[in-house]
Amino acid sequence: MARHTAFFRLGIAALCLSGLVACAATFRNHGYMPDQADLDGLIVGVDTRESVASAVGEPGIAGITDDSGWYYIRSEFRTYAYRAPEEVDREVLAISFNPEGTVTNIERFGLENGRVVALSRRVTDSNTQGISFLRQAFGNLGRITAGDLFN
Repeated sequence: MARHTAFFRLGIAALCLSGLVACAATFRNHGYMPDQADLDGLIVGVDTRESVASAVGEPGIAGITDDSGWYYIRSEFRTYAYRAPEEVDREVLAISFNPEGTVTNIERFGLENGRVVALSRRVTDSNTQGISFLRQAFGNLGRITAGDLFN
């Protein structure tokens, strides 16, 4: 009888332990972001599309209306057991080119409290090209509430 009780207790302990493990957060990364060391090797005004492609690889997204920029996007999602995945971090790297194919801007953007913030910026002039794409990509993030969905 004591033997059955020991197996029963062991089974209950295993069940409780598996329940606790199932509630742990799972993190997944999506997208590709070049290493900062590779980006430091790029020179604004000197490098071209070909040298950028060989140094950091080609992006998953290019300019929408024209081929003026390359965009690298990386997102991190956290999932708890039965809940829907939640995006906890997003980073966008925008590399802009002039019509001749030379790098004009290298900008890195992230999210802070649902708002787009510039993390780093290397530009040849004060005009930040490609910002309209980023505003579209991040524009409504954090502005939608549950009440908006039901009204």
